[in-house]
This record gives sequence, C-alpha cells and structure tokens, in this order.
Amino acid sequence: MKLTQFITDEDAVSPVIGVILMVAITVILAAVIGTFVLGLGEQTATAPQASFSFDFDGSDAGNLTITHESGDEISAARLNVTTGVKIVDKADTVSATEASKSLTWDALQDDTGAAVSAGNSVTIKPSNGPTDVLHNQTVRIVWTDESGSTSATLQKWTGPDA
Repeated sequence: MKLTQFITDEDAVSPVIGVILMVAITVILAAVIGTFVLGLGEQTATAPQASFSFDFDGSDAGNLTITHESGDEISAARLNVTTGVKIVDKADTVSATEASKSLTWDALQDDTGAAVSAGNSVTIKPSNGPTDVLHNQTVRIVWTDESGSTSATLQKWTGPDA
C-alpha cells in the first residue's frame, strides 16, 4: 500500500459527487427560472376590505339601499350587485326583459365612474315582473379584480322571507 501517496493526496471530493452536485444545481436553477417564465410566481390580487349596510324598504316589491360604511375605496366598475331576480339601473331605463340579475355599482349610482368610498350608496329596485321581489332573495356585493380572474363576495344580505 502506498501510504505516502494517500497522505499527500489533496483531492477532497470524488468526481461522482461533483457531478451529482452540478446536476442538482442545474435542476434547481431550471425550476426557479421556469416559475418566473411561466408566471407561476405571480401574486394574486387580494380583495379590498369594506363594510356595507343594507336598508330594506318593505313595500310590495321592496327596494334595497346599500351603503358603503367603511373600509377601502373601491372602483365602482369592479363592484357588482348580484341578486336572484332582475333589477333595473338607476334611471329605470331598461325594460323588464332587458333587466339583469347582476349590475355594476357604476350602473346603479348617480356619479358614473366615481370610486366607491365610505358614505356612497345605491338603491336597487326589482324590475316590474310579477315574481321580481327582493323579500325572498339574497343580494351579494361581489368584487372582481382588473384581470377578471379573481372575485370575492364582500358582503351579502338575505331578505326577510328567504
């Protein structure tokens, strides 16, 4: 046995271990670069924090006034008011057949394009259809991000007969 050669040998890592480390580093770099290229590392939009109050008028069809009480200012185009019955816009310009079960806050408010902040309110009115009443419905305030890929229900109201 060549004991002197063993003692003077300065190689600390065998070639096999070196190759394994190089492959591992390459795989990790490829994974990191791939997540950025494919967009897997993107952050999703978070829903704004806001509180809404509901004031129900118990008349025949019933109107519902929704008021932004507190929280973040939100773009009116990003907020939808969704019900189970058809509702009309602020000017009652749509007929019962054109009414929708979901309208943007923009379509319901007087100041089109304005942001929704504390104190702003809208009133939703059911269309004139015989079954279009809010007494037995659930109304939701739904926020959608700019890309349209994420949405969240910020608040909901349930009618007295629902």
